Amino acid sequence: MSESTSQINAQAFDMFCSIGGLTYGLQEAGIKVKAGLDVDGSCRYAYETNCQATFLKADIRDVSYSDISEHFDTAEYRILVGCAPCQPFSSLPSKKKPESESEWILIVEFLRIILEGRPEIVLMENVPQLISQPVYEAFKQALAAAGYHVSSGILPCVQFRVPQLRRRLVLLASLLDEIDLPKPDPMPPRTVRQVIKTLPPLEQGQSSAIDPLHICSRLNPINLKRIQASKPGRSWRDWPTDLLPDCYKKASGHSYGSVYGRMQWDAPAPTLTTQFYRYGTGRFGHPEQDRALSLREGALLQTFPEHYQFVEPGKKVSFSKIGRHIGNAVPPTLATAIGKAMTDHLEKEAMKRCLNPMT
Repeated sequence: MSESTSQINAQAFDMFCSIGGLTYGLQEAGIKVKAGLDVDGSCRYAYETNCQATFLKADIRDVSYSDISEHFDTAEYRILVGCAPCQPFSSLPSKKKPESESEWILIVEFLRIILEGRPEIVLMENVPQLISQPVYEAFKQALAAAGYHVSSGILPCVQFRVPQLRRRLVLLASLLDEIDLPKPDPMPPRTVRQVIKTLPPLEQGQSSAIDPLHICSRLNPINLKRIQASKPGRSWRDWPTDLLPDCYKKASGHSYGSVYGRMQWDAPAPTLTTQFYRYGTGRFGHPEQDRALSLREGALLQTFPEHYQFVEPGKKVSFSKIGRHIGNAVPPTLATAIGKAMTDHLEKEAMKRCLNPMT
């Protein structure tokens, strides 16, 4: 954190905080986040433990700006951030249109709270598919009509130290002045090898005695044969015919080329989903071990630090719950880059005030 950043009195509130990927990354950029809100109470432990911030369990539809305003204290600059759960968008077929506003209710409710409180800076992060939907254009127009300067675009996460071919829609808005999106990191993209190579090897269905999150799912006998026949960066098309599921033997199955594959050591990972721990749901096979990714490997590829805690000590590890938490998260290093764009913006504003104290 630069000296000028540490002197800026800015605080953020995370409207869809989940387990804290966005909050943690913003804090790494020097932005204080005192609290976050989420309807999923199972996120509380990871959020509060890793972010040292208050977790509020609530549905955004039942919340007004006055309910969260106390968490800004005496902040000169208030920052409201949010990544609404993206399943309603990413699961839509490419040509399907939403039938009603209810498809987009979380975006609409986020806008409502923004307009109620008029924070100085707003961040919305979501899936790229949202950019083509009318609700997104309406969101931007409403912010502009309220006096916000809006910048938005689709960012390749690989350009921001995320070792993954993930793309995210990022919108920044400011009441102060024009605000820029984060600039790509000049370093080469990080690879799977750089991130997970040093973790202890596992057999399928095994867990680490040292790290309970370094655990991988069990493969049935046919899937074990399939991954043994899989090549890094390829798919089921390399298998002998007797290993193919019946549906893939038909012409209609040829379009499913992004499942049942291994990752490559010296390339970024594919986009992690909420089921990255399952070999058959994507190219989530380990580059050389005959198994799917462990939960810890997924967390590291999402750029959570190795010390990030997801499960209370002594509690059972749930693949589905933690997989959902990790796969849905904002990668912390992307969040840090966005946070740096915010602090650069605020530093410019502070400099202008120093040069023109009457403004």
